[in-house]
Formats: sequence, structure tokens, C-alpha cells
Amino acid sequence: MSELSVDHLLGIKYLKNSDIDLIFETADHFKKVINRPIKKVPSLRDITIANLFFENSTRTKLSFELAQKRLSADVINFSSGQSSVSKGETLVDTVNNILSMKVDMVVMRHPNPGAASFLSKHIDAQIINAGDGAHEHPTQALLDTYSIREKYGEVKGKKVVIVGDILHSRVALSNIFALQLQGAEVMVCGPKTLMPKHINKLGVKVETNLLKALNWCDIANMLRVQNERMEISYFPSTREYTQQYGVTKAVLESLDKEITIMHPGPINRGVEITSEVADSGQAIILNQVENGVAIRMAVMYLLASKIKQ
Repeated sequence: MSELSVDHLLGIKYLKNSDIDLIFETADHFKKVINRPIKKVPSLRDITIANLFFENSTRTKLSFELAQKRLSADVINFSSGQSSVSKGETLVDTVNNILSMKVDMVVMRHPNPGAASFLSKHIDAQIINAGDGAHEHPTQALLDTYSIREKYGEVKGKKVVIVGDILHSRVALSNIFALQLQGAEVMVCGPKTLMPKHINKLGVKVETNLLKALNWCDIANMLRVQNERMEISYFPSTREYTQQYGVTKAVLESLDKEITIMHPGPINRGVEITSEVADSGQAIILNQVENGVAIRMAVMYLLASKIKQ
């Protein structure tokens, strides 16, 4: 059996194209599993996985937990609000305590960029980065590009625009890496104030006019504005942001062609997209959610097969 070239999933930038192909092939298999009456497989029966969420998360955490249960893994859930981290315990201490319980794999979300990478150097378990600050969110980019492949047959040659708060978004960075690795053309669109300084170095097109961006693309991935990461105001008001960068039914109907709408969630309905658009036939948002479970099953299964028994 072919295997991943990496021992951890820290970010898309460490993956090869062959890794993504292998993850997608494995996800195809697990997608069949989760759509049958008995949705469980015993693949990870003797593997213990700790979910360490130092930042709030509902969708990603639920998706990982569901994937772990479908694979029959033993799961330990840990969220920092109820832990000694709030009493000043360090990341390494917390993890060593959990590892002393003989954990094989750690799924971690942390507010600091590089936290997952730091951890992988200090502890003897496989690490999956479930989001580190505004840096990377690799499983989200995998499920997003997998959803594009499912809809179009391949990612190569597709034109994808990522719209919104690029500056604070780990989804944007991971998606840019994953899309480029698979041969898609990428554009980012949003207010200048929400563009990272060195965005041009990533080889993406930059557009501030939403209609131009939507007329260029096949797929628009709509990001929410991450108010919780903003210490200052990056645009005058939500209403003004919506007028310039919100996608409505009227906006979609004004385009030269039909495009596909994606969203990593949670959606701020009425801000970046209206309910009409989110619930329309052009949106594949619910497919993304379903694919998230299959992709996370695939990643954990492939990493677990590398554990030295």
C-alpha cells in the first residue's frame, strides 16, 4: 500500500501532490462507508486519539469526533477552558500529561501559529493540525479541494476565488497551497485592509472588485469576517462590507455564467452571503460538511498506519 510522505499533518505546505491523491482516494472509500446503514469500520480500534482544542470550535471538533467514532478509535476530549492551561500550565506539560495516558495521535487547534509544529518536535505522537492561529487549517483545505474535485472531476485548471477576510484566515492560506499544488488558478478578493502584506509572493491574483472576481472564477469560496481576531476596525461597517463583498441572488444572476459557491462555515448569513445563496443549488456547502468527515477519516487512517506498533 502506498503511504503518506509525512508523519504528521501540520500544514498543506509539507504535502506532495501524491499525498493529496492518496488522501482523496482513501476518502472516496470512507465516503461509501459513511453512506451505508452500518457506518462504522474497526480500522482504528486500538488507537487512542486526543482532541486538544485550545480555541473554541464546534464544526471542526464535531467533524473530527464523528470521524474518530466511525473508525472505532478511543477518544479523549480536552478543551482548554476547563483545564489547567487557564491556570498557566504550558502546552508541553499539558500534552505530556495526556501522553502519559498512552495516546497515539493528537488533533490540536491552538491560537498560536506553529503550535502543532512545535508539538511534533517535542512529543512522540502523531499530530494533526486542526488550525493554528491565522496560519494553516489543512483538513479544511483538503475537504474544500476534494469537494471541488467531486463536483468538477478535477481541480486542475479550475479558477477559484477566495473572497473576504484573507488577512486573518488560516482557511485561505491552506486553500491557496492546496489549490496551487493541484494545478488550480487562485485569486483572492476583498478590501485592501484585509489582504496580507506579502500576498503577491504566494503567486495568486489579487482583486478588490467582487464582480470582476466572480466573472473570472468557476468557484467562489466565501470566507466570513473574523471579528474575533480583529483588535481594530478594518472597514467602516458590516453593512458597507456587505454592499461591496456580499454575494446575493441578484449578484449571481448578473454574472455571465453559473459559478459554484463554497463556504468553510460558520456562515454569517446576510453578511458574506445571503440565505438564498447559501441554500441554493449553486452552493455545495453541505457537501463540504459531509466530505469533511470522510477526509478526516482518511487522514487519521493513513497516519495511524504509520504508527510503530
